[in-house]
Amino acid sequence: MSSGTLSRIITHPGIRSGQPVIRGTRTTVEDILSLAAAGASTADILVDFPWLAAEDVEAALQWKAGDD
Repeated sequence: MSSGTLSRIITHPGIRSGQPVIRGTRTTVEDILSLAAAGASTADILVDFPWLAAEDVEAALQWKAGDD
């Protein structure tokens, strides 16, 4: 995972109880992963979360891949 990808995801105890979120939003990595697991494409996810960029979705997927 590149440092640019990592910088898109933050954790902070005061934001969504410390869950990993996309920087500048309250959208959790889990929100994105749940949609992806249900078969949603990046384009589908961006319709549901229009404030995100495709790179944010990719960062969430890479974050999960790093956890495995």
